[in-house]
Amino acid sequence: MLWQLMENGLEELKLLQTVLVLLTTNTVVHDDALAKAIVLCFRLHFTKDNITNNTAAATVRQVVTVVFERMDAEDEQHKDDDSHPPVVQGNSNRRTISTLRPCAKDAYMLFQDLCQLVNADAPYWLVGMTEMTRTFGLELLESVLNDFPRVFLQHQEFSFLLKERVCPLVIKLFSPNIKFRQGTNTPSSPTPVEKPYFPICMRLLRVVSVLIKHFYSLLVTECEIFLSLLVKFLDGDKPQWLRAVAVECIHRLCVQPQLLRSFCQSYDMKPHSTKVFRDIVNALGSFIQSLFITPSTGSNPISNMQTGTSGGGGPATAQNGSGTSANVGLTPQPAFEYRGTWIPILNTSVQGTSKAAYLELLDKVEPPTIPDGYAMSVAFGCLLDLVRGITAMIEAEFDSEGITSQPGVTKQAADVQSSEQLEKLSANEKAAVSRAVWEEMVGACWCGLLAALSLLLDASTDETASENILKAEMTMASLCGKLSLVTPRDAFITAICKASLPPHYALTVLNSSSGGLHKTYSIQGQSVQMISPSSDSHQQVVAVGQPLTSQHQGTVMLTAKNIQCMRTLLNLAHCHGSVLGTSWQLVLATLQHLVWILGLKPASGGALKPGRAVEGPSTVLTTAVMSDLPVISNILSRLFESSQYLDDVSLHHLINALCSLSTEAMDMAFWNNKEPSLFAVAKLLETGLVNMHRIEILWRPLTGHLLEVCQHPNARMREWGAEAVTSLIKAGLSFKHDPPLSQNQRLQSLLLNPLKELSNIVHPDIRQKQLECVLQILQNEGDSLGPGWPLVLGVIEAIRNDQGESLIRTAFQCLQLVVTDFLPTMPSTCLQIVVDVAGSFGLQNQELNISLTSIGLLVLFPLLDRVRESSTTADKEKIESGGGNILIHHSRDTAEKQWAETWVLTLAGVARIFNTRRYLLQSLGDFSKAWDVLLDHIQSAALSKNNEVSLAALKSCQEILQIVTPVKDSDKSEGLSGVNMPVFVGPLIPPPRTLSRTDSLGEKLGRYIGAELSAAVDEIEDSALWWAAWNTWYKIGLESTKPPTTCDKLFFIPSQPFLTALVQIFPALYQHIKSGFSMEDLKKLGVILHGAVSVPISSDASPFILPSYTEAVLTSLQEAVLISLDVLQKAICVGPEDMQIMYPAIFDQLLSFVEFSCKAPTYGKLETKNIANAKFNQIQLFAPAEWVALNYVPFAEKSLEVVVDLYQKTACHKAVVNEKVLQKIIKTLRIPLSLKYACPSETTWKMAVSSLLKILSIGLPVARQHASSKKFDTMWPELANTFEDFLFTKSIPPDNLSIQEFEKNENIDVEVVQLISTDILPFANFIPKEFVGQIMTMLNKGSIHSQSTSFTEAEIDIRMREEFSKVCFETLLQFSFSNKVTTPQEGYISRMALSVLLKRSQDVLHRYIEDEKLSGRCPLPRQRVTEIVFVLKAISTLMDSLKKTKPENVDTNTWSQVIALYPTLVECITCTSSEVCSALKEALVPFKDFLQPPIAKVQNGES
Repeated sequence: MLWQLMENGLEELKLLQTVLVLLTTNTVVHDDALAKAIVLCFRLHFTKDNITNNTAAATVRQVVTVVFERMDAEDEQHKDDDSHPPVVQGNSNRRTISTLRPCAKDAYMLFQDLCQLVNADAPYWLVGMTEMTRTFGLELLESVLNDFPRVFLQHQEFSFLLKERVCPLVIKLFSPNIKFRQGTNTPSSPTPVEKPYFPICMRLLRVVSVLIKHFYSLLVTECEIFLSLLVKFLDGDKPQWLRAVAVECIHRLCVQPQLLRSFCQSYDMKPHSTKVFRDIVNALGSFIQSLFITPSTGSNPISNMQTGTSGGGGPATAQNGSGTSANVGLTPQPAFEYRGTWIPILNTSVQGTSKAAYLELLDKVEPPTIPDGYAMSVAFGCLLDLVRGITAMIEAEFDSEGITSQPGVTKQAADVQSSEQLEKLSANEKAAVSRAVWEEMVGACWCGLLAALSLLLDASTDETASENILKAEMTMASLCGKLSLVTPRDAFITAICKASLPPHYALTVLNSSSGGLHKTYSIQGQSVQMISPSSDSHQQVVAVGQPLTSQHQGTVMLTAKNIQCMRTLLNLAHCHGSVLGTSWQLVLATLQHLVWILGLKPASGGALKPGRAVEGPSTVLTTAVMSDLPVISNILSRLFESSQYLDDVSLHHLINALCSLSTEAMDMAFWNNKEPSLFAVAKLLETGLVNMHRIEILWRPLTGHLLEVCQHPNARMREWGAEAVTSLIKAGLSFKHDPPLSQNQRLQSLLLNPLKELSNIVHPDIRQKQLECVLQILQNEGDSLGPGWPLVLGVIEAIRNDQGESLIRTAFQCLQLVVTDFLPTMPSTCLQIVVDVAGSFGLQNQELNISLTSIGLLVLFPLLDRVRESSTTADKEKIESGGGNILIHHSRDTAEKQWAETWVLTLAGVARIFNTRRYLLQSLGDFSKAWDVLLDHIQSAALSKNNEVSLAALKSCQEILQIVTPVKDSDKSEGLSGVNMPVFVGPLIPPPRTLSRTDSLGEKLGRYIGAELSAAVDEIEDSALWWAAWNTWYKIGLESTKPPTTCDKLFFIPSQPFLTALVQIFPALYQHIKSGFSMEDLKKLGVILHGAVSVPISSDASPFILPSYTEAVLTSLQEAVLISLDVLQKAICVGPEDMQIMYPAIFDQLLSFVEFSCKAPTYGKLETKNIANAKFNQIQLFAPAEWVALNYVPFAEKSLEVVVDLYQKTACHKAVVNEKVLQKIIKTLRIPLSLKYACPSETTWKMAVSSLLKILSIGLPVARQHASSKKFDTMWPELANTFEDFLFTKSIPPDNLSIQEFEKNENIDVEVVQLISTDILPFANFIPKEFVGQIMTMLNKGSIHSQSTSFTEAEIDIRMREEFSKVCFETLLQFSFSNKVTTPQEGYISRMALSVLLKRSQDVLHRYIEDEKLSGRCPLPRQRVTEIVFVLKAISTLMDSLKKTKPENVDTNTWSQVIALYPTLVECITCTSSEVCSALKEALVPFKDFLQPPIAKVQNGES
């Protein structure tokens, strides 16, 4: 019935009401009936009557809503049937509807047909539809999707419709918009599909917004397409209305940060996927940029900017003439202006919401006219809401997760997408996933944001807009900092910094920074140009000042916007300092330049106050900025005060940045005289002062840099460096540390150390500041300095002679305060330092009064007496560690040890004063008595049983021996004659008064000379002083090296350093006493030297003093002993004739040392062990340390070298000949030579041989020369015995001796025989007969090496030395026949040698024949064969010699021995060795010359 009424056009309004009542009051109408009712309403909507038309439209909307509400109610009713409905998966592909309940089925059919109708297809369910508009259909689809998202999310059938019907439909309908390129702005009719149609397009975008908002999780792929389309709609070639609507649509997305997060996770973080989120932000940036720059102009975007009109293909900005550049200055309206393009800022929406003007124009058919600045204002709102949204979201999550700033996330974490996957992860993994998403979001958007915001900031003429932009940039910088994204953080900060400074300001750190704005970022084909700030500014200039550069560059101007940016920068540093990291450098560099331009200068404590530039044009400030300056100054101070809340790492970044800035300022001030920038130094001071509670962590970098500033050539910069250092030191010492400084010596030393370092700076103004600081420290903290006293006193002492009276006076004022107020409270160990400091003031010659006053502060010997007495009576009980954390070192844990240290320090101080102020002390009279007292103190200290004290006493002794002798008036330079002034003495004055070097400070000492002293008296006085010193030295040496008379292991034995120091004193002392040094004194010296080297060492100390047993190194003591003898030897060499009688004594001393190589010296009855057997470092409870004899081999060998060297120089000296030095040397060398292999070191006997050969080559000619005087008669037997003991030693070679080593040793034996052959036997007529006989016997013994039964045991032990035997034999041969016999002595040698040779040959031949017979077929050993061959060759040589000799020169005995050899030779013919046969043939052949018929005797003429 209702259908018929509709078809007949009757009661249409009532009919609609009836339908509505039927459908809303019950759920009876279903399926086809419901479909018919809905079609009825649709049909009425398309009637010609407007009222019916509109009522029907409203009814349709309500009916559609009712259908879906029924389904909602149905689901609610049945929710308990299936408490867990299946979650719709995005890839679901379900087509059947058989499982749907009735109401759900109706809703499904309705929605499906709506899609059909919009797509211009026939409906399946709404049968009877005659017409339908797309606009209405799209509105209905949008309302269903927006109002009933749960239906589509919970039912797979509906989600299928979304994917299969709605999405393709939307994409299809978008087609004209995608393909269209700007032709005309307004399409003439809706019919042509190729042109965009505003009503359709706007509704499609509304649908897309709903789809993305509610169904993003279902339609991931489809949404990617929609979002990409949205980005394309912003292109400059799209109609203006389309771009405006697209921007509105994007704004809707930008206010939903969780949605943006999803985009990032689903697209940007997936490989091979479109970077959708990044593209959206970049598109917004490009869109804003395009509104300023006309795309059609190509590379010159500004050329058409000045027209102010928008033609068919003109600029993207819709200017209508009212906003042209000509009117910019007149309009108060907020706007952006960039290079002539003026765009007003409209208030489009409330912050954080998107109010779309053109997406709501559902009643418009034609595209609207977009007002100027609308699109820009919406895009601007997009950017701000985007920044605000993602920052708020990320920071909220960041704080709730409690994630630490650690960059870098695994790919696995980044790939997690679904909530189910997320649930399975641990807390750490969830945090990693979150962090990956945040980093990706920021990484995707920062480039585009920065490009757009920087451009807008530069173009902004409105303070509020600028504030919003700066806040956005600051927010992003802070966010990047929290996420440890350094590059974007620095880029945003750089943008703010650049905006704070005048255009094109030359600031290197910004231009070279990674965040510089002069670059293009290319992002997946989307080019984002980073635009430089425009210099064409229309801002109000508020300040004119000088740029901070090394070259003069005129003036620069600051605008109100620059100051606004500066405030933002201060706000950033103040609120977000903890995340700035290395970008502190950017922030502080910019602030430094701004402060300089504004003329702010540092005041006390480091705060900056308005001041006037010292040079150049003064800073010009408007009243507007003048009132701002105190505020800016205050904010600056608060910024650095807030550094106390930074963590340690952030604080170090701040300090490093300030130090780096300061270094730049120093470099800039180095080459010119301009006033330097003190910003960094002042702020370093301010930062240090507010961080005293943790000063340890920043003290070293802080003060280290400030000390460099103190050395700067620019006085103003230097002054501030010193001000900062001294202020920090004073503040550090007065701060209430926990624990207090009195219990924290390390911190106190740390705080005081820079004060000491200032002493290395030569500038007087710095030293003045340093001493003023010391004075203030003494006045305020003197009572609590404690362990810091040595350092403070060191600073006072560091003043130098050339540093002017003013400094000396200030330093002395400090010293007087110390002496008068603090002596009772300072540690006793510091008393010695006070003495030294006072002494150093006595040395200076700038202020005579101070010199004398400082000496008056000292009371020398009473102080020494008191200390010596206290030290010797001090308690030896161990002092337990004090309260708190103070530990007492074991070297100071008894009162005795502590007093020992005081004794050491006091004695050293007094000795130094004696040394440096001797002239002053001599003028006081009784100097020799004072000298004796000092020597007595040195002696008693040296002989104390404390190693530390005794060693220090010797060092004091060394110090007083370095005293410079006063200059006589006659030696003064002529230029000074008659002038009463100090004379400086050079370190060396020519002999006879040789002086040692000057005092250890290296200063030349002066003395005021009143009256001329007698030179002779001066000499005598000097001589008496030095002989007194010699006697003291001798007593110390004698007493300390005296060996123990018992085996008491607790006997005090002096240490090696002590003995070394003792011996080292002698060379210096000898220079003063050499003129009177006698043989008696030499003997005394010998006793001390011998005693010193004999002292053993403790096994505990030996690893530190001794080299290993195998190393040939002298100890320091042994070296000092040899140096002492060397000094003496050289003095004798250049001294008078009568001094040469000392040579033999020196030889005796050295030879006694040579003997140490084989027999180490004993030390009384003390039991010592060989170094090789000592138990090093073995700790036995209650067991005293062993005493170890040193390795004397290197010392003995070095002594032997000295002996050889000395003998070569002195062999002919009368005393050396008379005292039989050669015999003594041979006798000493006989010891190692006879031991040979039994020597402790193999090198010893080898060196002894080589030394003997050298000595004999020099000594034998001398001995022959004095043959008649019989002075060498006793030397010859000694020499013969030495040869015998060495060549036929009883020691057995070691088993491990190699063949090569044995041959080397044999060669040494051969060298000895060669010496006999060349230097002894040829001169037989000058040599005793008995000696020659011994030599021949030796050669005979050596020539044959067969093991004869007649040989002794020792002979058998001689290894087969073939070469040696051969040389012996050849020597015998050489002297067997001599055609030049000129003396009976020589004839005797020949006969004796020949007889020995023949007998030995006969023996060897007999022995060989017997052994050959016994051996059978076994060959004899090689040595035996070699021996017989050698003998046979010798016989051949002998026969040749006999043949050449005149018969009358050969006696009958020799002939008989030769003939007797023949039968023996014949017997050898049976031998099997071919080698022997060959030699035998050569031996037999010569006998033919002696074979001849017997000669008949002729008697009386008859035969």
